[in-house]
Amino acid sequence: MAEVEFGGMTFKGGRIIVLLTALSTLGGATWAGFEFYKDYMDMKEIILNIDVDAIDARNDVIETKLDEAIEYTRDIKSGLRDDILSVEKQSDRVEDMVRDSEEDVREMIDKAEERFENKRDALRSDTERRIDELEKRLEDKIQLVLDNPLS
Repeated sequence: MAEVEFGGMTFKGGRIIVLLTALSTLGGATWAGFEFYKDYMDMKEIILNIDVDAIDARNDVIETKLDEAIEYTRDIKSGLRDDILSVEKQSDRVEDMVRDSEEDVREMIDKAEERFENKRDALRSDTERRIDELEKRLEDKIQLVLDNPLS
């Protein structure tokens, strides 16, 4: 069986595999730590190279545009409010006109009904008068014939 001496200790058989596994784990952890440190240093360099003035200038531009957008939105809101009030006034005016027209039409209908009733009454009374005259003439003729059957 093979023996390996490491750090003052002697390893035989299956323990060699355990030693190799431990050494490879230790090497891998060291390599990973180095990579993390390298990434950290790269990130630190990126952070140190950030142009804060450019970011502040960009933020100022964005803030200015946002203020302009807010002002524009207020103008739109004010314009819409004025438009809505104008539409409400026109709607009220149209409602008043419709109400007045409705009253005028009702008055016209009432007057027309009154005229039709007057005409109907006049026609009825005229017809009744004519019938009465016709009856009277007929009665007179009948009476004349009855009084003088030979004529």
